[in-house]
Amino acid sequence: MSETETARTPGTLRIETVVIVLVCAIGIAGLWYLLSQRQQTLRSSPAGFDGLQVWLASEGVSAQNFSGGWPIDQTSIGLLVVPVYDTALDDDRVPATTKQELLLQQDEYDLDTSVISIKARTVPTLVVLPKWRSGMRLTGLAHPVLKADRDRLASTLGKIIDEINPELIDAKSPFTDFPYRSTDGKDLRTRIYAAQMFKGRDCIPIIGTEEAMLLADCPVQKAADDQGRRLLVLSDPDLLNNHGLRLGDNARIALDFLRSKAADRNVMIDYSLNSWLRDPVSEPERERTWADLARFFGPPFLTLWIGAALAFLLFFWRGALRAGPIRLEAAAPGAGKLLAVRARARLMRLSGQDGALTREYAAARMSATAAALFGSAHARHYGGEEAFLKSAQHRHPAEAARLRTVLADIRRLPAHLPASEAIRLIDEFEQVLEQIHHDA
Repeated sequence: MSETETARTPGTLRIETVVIVLVCAIGIAGLWYLLSQRQQTLRSSPAGFDGLQVWLASEGVSAQNFSGGWPIDQTSIGLLVVPVYDTALDDDRVPATTKQELLLQQDEYDLDTSVISIKARTVPTLVVLPKWRSGMRLTGLAHPVLKADRDRLASTLGKIIDEINPELIDAKSPFTDFPYRSTDGKDLRTRIYAAQMFKGRDCIPIIGTEEAMLLADCPVQKAADDQGRRLLVLSDPDLLNNHGLRLGDNARIALDFLRSKAADRNVMIDYSLNSWLRDPVSEPERERTWADLARFFGPPFLTLWIGAALAFLLFFWRGALRAGPIRLEAAAPGAGKLLAVRARARLMRLSGQDGALTREYAAARMSATAAALFGSAHARHYGGEEAFLKSAQHRHPAEAARLRTVLADIRRLPAHLPASEAIRLIDEFEQVLEQIHHDA
């Protein structure tokens, strides 16, 4: 009793198209989110240094994290802390293809020796060597089997300091304590799990001994313009990272040492893969470029732009396409009554009132046939059942008796009946009306 196909409103979108567009948009947003969160995950992991920045800031030391993207005034930096997560400098990292390879992966990203050298020659720099594989970050477990390869670490250190064959030394006991004298004369002790130390020529130990240094002042790898430049090297990141700050007096030692080296200037934990240091005296003020505007379309603003674009698409689809413009036939005379009849019929059909719907249909068809036979002026009078039957009895006696029988059957129909029975009566009713109409 309902139409087999419902006409779609012009301009509407198929639900499959909407789903595909939303899935693609969500996929792009998810991919961007994963890429942007990769470094953040590393920084906040046990192997990261976000805890150091929070600790220093809470104790009144100016400290910040930096991932690159804009020039930094080098005169404002008291100490540049450079965590290194690459045990094969200048070589491309081979991405892991299995879970086991990911857990045993030694490098988090690629870093060039020249970048570290430029930073060390520009501002006071503390280079923090890597120690753990990716498995430590992913599992949160600091197990010796997850330590990076010693030979790779020695090669990395040899590219940073002026030492051909630096030696990496592993502690013999699970925990190793190193004495430290603070600037105010207090004796403190670091505690490192599975300590990683080194031995290098011309390096001056700050924590540790000449045979096993944990933190030392070393010469920078020589270049043509070098004049005795030096940098600080921390062989074991567990003195400063999120994993190690809670052990022993590590947090107090980190605060005392970094505060003394930075003086009243900024401690910057630099995760960037390029050098963004700029000298405001020797370099002229930079002209504005499109890169300045592009910064507002990168993280974290990119999240807002993606959200705004998705919201606009949703509002556009909902307001301009899903509801659609007003159809011409919907604004024609009598459209309101037609829509009301259609709505009533649909409600009756959905509620299973096929009997009542059949009676309504028969009355509507008699009214329409009366309008076609007698004109719209007399349609109201002849549209009723009794008047229509009297007219049919006068003009078509044979068909009138059949019509009366069919109408009586329709009138006796229950509210709920099989659709096949309703269709049978309607078909017979239509045949009688068609015969009366054409005979006239």
